[in-house]
Amino acid sequence: MDLLHIMEKEISEIYEEKAILVGLITPQQNEERAKEYLEELAFLAETNAIVPKKRFLQRLEYPNTHTYVGQGKLEELKTYIDENNINVVIVDDELSPKQLRNIEKFLNTKVLDRTILILDIFVQRAQTSYSKTQVELAQLQYMLPRLSHMWTHLDRQRGGGTTSRGTGETQIETDKRIVQTRIALLKEDLKKIDRQMATQRKNRGKMVRVALVGYTNVGKSTIMNLISKSEVFAENKLFATLDTTVRKVTIDNLPFLLCDTVGFIRKLPHHLVESFKSTLDEVREADLLIHVVDISHQNFEEQIDVVKHTLSEIDKTEKPVIMVFNKIDAFTYTPKDEDDLTPRKKENIPLEEFMQSWMNNMHDNCIFISAKEKENINEMKTLFYNKIKEIHIQRFPYNDFLYPQAESLE
Repeated sequence: MDLLHIMEKEISEIYEEKAILVGLITPQQNEERAKEYLEELAFLAETNAIVPKKRFLQRLEYPNTHTYVGQGKLEELKTYIDENNINVVIVDDELSPKQLRNIEKFLNTKVLDRTILILDIFVQRAQTSYSKTQVELAQLQYMLPRLSHMWTHLDRQRGGGTTSRGTGETQIETDKRIVQTRIALLKEDLKKIDRQMATQRKNRGKMVRVALVGYTNVGKSTIMNLISKSEVFAENKLFATLDTTVRKVTIDNLPFLLCDTVGFIRKLPHHLVESFKSTLDEVREADLLIHVVDISHQNFEEQIDVVKHTLSEIDKTEKPVIMVFNKIDAFTYTPKDEDDLTPRKKENIPLEEFMQSWMNNMHDNCIFISAKEKENINEMKTLFYNKIKEIHIQRFPYNDFLYPQAESLE
């Protein structure tokens, strides 16, 4: 390695943001789940160009209302931060303004919670004016109750011989009015854009609409690219896709509209769910949902539940669903020893058993694929074709003769 590369490495190490991750083990969140949440938090941090150096967990009945963790753990964090030049602390929950203020004061370093970390990623990913407006609205709604934290250096002051409100309080009130005005303007902008997009959706005619949904980073955009032969941005990072993409797709002789949507995640900030409900109008108006799942993820079943719960908040109507279990090429399992009499865990179950179980539960409305290796893609297209054809025939019963049964779409 030459001198230039050594210097570049040393400079990057000096300026890189090094973080510790902090979470809780509670009666509602056992140690295994808490560790998995920190694993996901680390992925979020890396997506935001922050380097996680160490993870800390504490067992508590509930989060400390003043400092999130207990005093002893706070001192342990302080020691590690000082000894290892840590410049960011990331907490795996949304902090109250009081918690944020107290933690930063004690640790004397920047503190982020899960919500603001996700918001930062959304800011980077937003490309269209629509998504940028939605993200800014979510940011301001998050910031509004925390403005006082930004003005703690300005105390109440007394002027002349009478008691009056000080500069700090006046500035907070001014900022609140500015933020509230901006929030109102953004909401009006979103209403206008919503009306424009509703008009666009009406102009698409009565083609069958199919929406790709799923947890973030499960491969929705890769599947979109395979089916539509488009170039939707796909990357092994959380929230690689933020803007909804709609493409007209034809499988054999059957046209339909396919849209790729933003991925979901556990503990998705409430402000983001509210702001992005309008983006997910494509989901509400879809005739068929393609629920993409990362079968290689240890807790893929919990991710399925997160997606179902979020969808129920967006749309109460029942829609036909096809489950696409992606990443079978990355699936691994550990067989149990014959003399091991303890109950089997998920990691002890082979892929074939999962496949049989889900095929039985879904009445064959599911498929197992590898989008990366292009495995079972033709079978997936055939499944889509037959399901979309059923919906199309219901809508246009006299066109049935145009769409023969698809046996295999090579």
